[in-house]
Amino acid sequence: MSSKGMLIVLSGPSGVGKGTVRQAMLEKSSVQFDYSISMTTRNMRPGEQDGVDYYFRTKEEFENEIKNDGMLEYANYVGNYYGTPLKYVNEKLEAGIDVLLEIEVNGAMQVREKMPDGVYIFLTPPDLSSLRNRITGRGTDDSATIDRRMETAKSEIEMMKHYDYAVVNDEIPLAVEKIEEIIRSEHLRVPRVIDKYKKIIGDN
Repeated sequence: MSSKGMLIVLSGPSGVGKGTVRQAMLEKSSVQFDYSISMTTRNMRPGEQDGVDYYFRTKEEFENEIKNDGMLEYANYVGNYYGTPLKYVNEKLEAGIDVLLEIEVNGAMQVREKMPDGVYIFLTPPDLSSLRNRITGRGTDDSATIDRRMETAKSEIEMMKHYDYAVVNDEIPLAVEKIEEIIRSEHLRVPRVIDKYKKIIGDN
């Protein structure tokens, strides 16, 4: 276990700012990890790039990946597929590299079943009104879609009980700092390091 990388799953309701926090971690984080880019069938938003923010694919392409067991997890959210390609994650973890997933709640629950020794972090808004303001501020959804997202967000927040940690995204630098502290602490947990020390004392 000590030689493998650690899987870090960052999740939370849509609009909470997962992507913003993830980008801040990639730019400024003092902990080392590789980011696993998700795949989606939703439309590309202004400023996004294929292969950087997401792998943007058609519904048919995504469903072919599912049929070929190419996805670690996937979910259909508000009419679009989101998911994590499996090959990249396995290769990095086996090479001893930590991998960060930024995914939706349903997908995180699928990953937890397959990889229970990962670190599961729930990013939560300070309150529901701030979450609605963030979703509305995107300018990409009509009022009916926003209402659906808010209802989904309420049920997703209830899923927090299945995570290891909860981090409030009130200020991005503070949220990043808390997540870094979690990652550093997790690397010191006995189940992650005990194999190394068994080798030191010759207990094979």
